[in-house]
Amino acid sequence: MAAIELHRLVKRFGDLTVIPALDLAIRDEEFVVFVGPSGCGKSTLLRIIAGLESIDSGDLFIGGQRVNDMPPARRDIAMVFQDYALYPHMTVRQNMAFGLEMRNTPKDEITRRVERAAAMLHMAPYLERKPKALSGGQRQRVAMGRAMVRNPQVFLFDEPLSNLDAKLRGEVRTEIKALAQQLKTTMVFVTHDQVEAMTMADRIVVLKAGVVQQFGTPEEVYQWPANQFVAGFIGAPSMNFFDVQIEGRQLRMAEGLLLALPPRCGTVAGPAVLGVRPEHLRVLPGDAPGLRVQISVVEPLGSDTLVYFERAGQRHMVRVAPELRLRPGEHITLDLAIDKCHLFDKSNGAALRD
Repeated sequence: MAAIELHRLVKRFGDLTVIPALDLAIRDEEFVVFVGPSGCGKSTLLRIIAGLESIDSGDLFIGGQRVNDMPPARRDIAMVFQDYALYPHMTVRQNMAFGLEMRNTPKDEITRRVERAAAMLHMAPYLERKPKALSGGQRQRVAMGRAMVRNPQVFLFDEPLSNLDAKLRGEVRTEIKALAQQLKTTMVFVTHDQVEAMTMADRIVVLKAGVVQQFGTPEEVYQWPANQFVAGFIGAPSMNFFDVQIEGRQLRMAEGLLLALPPRCGTVAGPAVLGVRPEHLRVLPGDAPGLRVQISVVEPLGSDTLVYFERAGQRHMVRVAPELRLRPGEHITLDLAIDKCHLFDKSNGAALRD
């Protein structure tokens, strides 16, 4: 068993508290992604689990054992960093085997583990090459293989895809997801990229200033965001937000446009924020009633087009079919799929739900 539990965990750097009393439970064999903006505490939290940062108060358990004061070498974890940290004078085989050799693992066992990891990572043809003869994606696979051969109870990934170009990021992301499904080992992955979080995780921890904003499956955090921060951070492109006034079972926008209250939202009267994803806005034909806007920017993406418009000093976006061939400066009318919209408290950003 390799469940990870954090009980009222606190981390400070001097007078600055970066993680205030955090509680979290990661299940055995679960793939969990920590996601959030820079400075939210996600890498610090990962380093605490690894034993590379101390704990000021609270408790950390790995596999049911309290490890607050246990050194990293005894925690039975393997960590893959953003920097590959490969030995340039060693071959791929030697890089993967080095840690096992330091533990006096029998040679035939080292060979078996290295060749198994290389096969899983599609690196078998490159075992005799040195890092300088590999691409960035291949080097990251070697770093992953070096961790795999140890058969740890927990894998930790600290933004391992950040140094790769867009195409390689997609390829290695798929490799890690496939690896998780094969190894059935507890994995914790840190990223600032919500696309990586959505595509890879069993569950996502959304962090802000060291506080867990939401912990749930990708579907849960996308379809049922706990607050406006999660709603704006999860989803690409990000959600649009409009100031509205709740009046009974209706919403009044600034232009006087009245909308029905979203069916899953509460009925607290007063100011609120309406959240609408770009794919839930639709361009209406002709002079149909709706939200009238002027296009500021058009971004063709091939399969679809992103259309931007300004409103109340904020930039908003709608995703449309490329066949519409819209142009900057053009006026369009939008319809909001109200059954897909979200409503948030204006004062604290909390989701308003029945």
